[in-house]
Formats: sequence, structure tokens, C-alpha cells
Amino acid sequence: MNIRIGTRGSKLALTQSEWIKEQLEIHHSGIHVDLIKIKTTGDKILDTPLSKIGGKGLFVKEIEEALLENRIDVAVHSMKDVPAELPEALMLSTFPLREDPSDALIAEGNRGLDQLPEGARVGTSSLRRGAQLLHLRPDLKLVPLRGNVETRLGKLKSDEVEAVILATAGLNRLGLSGVITQRIPFHQLLPAVGQGALGLEVRRNDGETIRRLDFLNHDDTRTAVTAERAFLKTLEGGCQVPIAGFAQIEGNHLSFEGLVAELDGSRIYRETVTGSRNDAEKIGIEAAKTLLSSGAGDVLRRLYEATDPSTKTEGS
Repeated sequence: MNIRIGTRGSKLALTQSEWIKEQLEIHHSGIHVDLIKIKTTGDKILDTPLSKIGGKGLFVKEIEEALLENRIDVAVHSMKDVPAELPEALMLSTFPLREDPSDALIAEGNRGLDQLPEGARVGTSSLRRGAQLLHLRPDLKLVPLRGNVETRLGKLKSDEVEAVILATAGLNRLGLSGVITQRIPFHQLLPAVGQGALGLEVRRNDGETIRRLDFLNHDDTRTAVTAERAFLKTLEGGCQVPIAGFAQIEGNHLSFEGLVAELDGSRIYRETVTGSRNDAEKIGIEAAKTLLSSGAGDVLRRLYEATDPSTKTEGS
């Protein structure tokens, strides 16, 4: 048995894909797994904020093309990078156990977000993070950051910023949780849709690969991501707008919180919807529709009018 996994070439992407490879080889006796590195558009352009690059699926398009052309059998994605719409012939078959979905602050002097000095420079290229940060601390100066985790942390060491914000999940997976100053609570910084979750994408007609991957499925993760992606799809969300969405599950109960913000953080629209986990998709859609009718729709229309609708891509 052979499986070819397509992955981006960053240290984090390879770490995630190596874990999937290891689990497959442990679970299936005699299986052989190859990792195929694929460079995506998002990996090639590192000097421009994602919101200004455009292009649907900046970190997945080339990998999906390899799937469609039968050059790989599985794509390992960070779910926050995956567009709401997939090619018709492809599907997300498997969602392993989600890592910590929070955002992490790494700051000089071991300070928390509330303790950063007046006018502190904070590194982030995420409009979602930036808008929520400015809502909490309008005095902060946001500094665009691109590149891998090590590059971003290097900006802090070189005194270009006083703090950076990264996904806790990525730091944990790289064994760098020790650098985290604060895991920012969700009421201050709501995560991106799918943050902390991995998704395995396959061809719909490849039943054998789907069966081989099934043991990795984590039902709570699948259910939570279903609600979050239904929310994103209903809002037609992309990198050009600050959108956040996070679902939490306890037993049969699902609680979803969604957010849309002005770029400068001057206004934030939040909505919480709860219900049965069996209604995950409906809950995500309901939250989105409520936000759209409460004023968030005007924010989104204004921001989308300033960009080419064909260039929407997922938040990062």
C-alpha cells in the first residue's frame, strides 16, 4: 500500500504532514507513505500582506491541482487556509483532533496584552487579529508580518516589534509553546475559522484512501469545523475582511460565536448561537445571517466593493 501526501514545504506544514504519515504507518501494517512538497502562491510571495495578494486559496490551489492530476493522494491543510468552496471532484474527508485554537502573544518582558506599553508595535498581517486588537487597544501600532514562524519570531528578537501574535497550535506543533507569553482569551481575540484544526483533502472517488484515513477522524473537531465553515461560506468570507468564528462542543451541545469587524476596530459585530451538535451547519448559517442583518452586512459590502470579488481568499 502506498499513499502520497502533498504538503507545503514550511517547517510547520512538514511537521503536520509527518505526524499524519507516522499515524498511517503505525495504524496500517505494510503501508508506505511519501511526502511530496508543493510550493503554493502564498509561499512564493512573502513581502505583501495576504489581503492584498488576492487569488482564491493562496495556500491550497497548487496542492489541489496535484490531487486533481493524481500526483498525490492526500493533501494536509491547516483548515484556516482552506476556501469555503472546494473543487467539485475533491472533498475534506478527515479531521484529526484539533489543537489549541487560540491566538498566542509573544512579547518582550513576558507582558500580557493588557500590559503592553502605550504605542507598542505588534506584528501581524491578519486583518482579523488586527481589527480585534485595535478594538481593545487603539494605541497599538500594527506591523505587517509574513513568512514562517521562525521568521516572525525573529522580528521580535531584532527589536522590529515589541510583540507578535501567532496561532498557538502552530507553536505547540513546533515544540515552541515555551515562547508564549499569553494565550489570548477568546473574548478578546476570537480565532479564525478552522484555526488549530487540520483537514485531509482527497478525491471524492478515491474510496480506498478515504477508508485508510478514517481512523484519524475526530467527531467533535469535524462538527465544530462544519459550523465554522458554514458561517464563513454564508458570509462569503475572505482575507479582505476581518471575520472570526469559533464553535465549542460539550456533549450534544454546540455553542458558536461569530464576529465581523471594521478594519480599524472601531466597531465589532458579534453573535452567539447555541443548539444541538446535530445542527452544526444550521447554527453557523444562522449566526452569519443574524450578523448580516445587524449591520455587519454593510461592513462586508463596503470592504468587498473596494476589492475584486474574484480575489477572495480565506483568512489567515
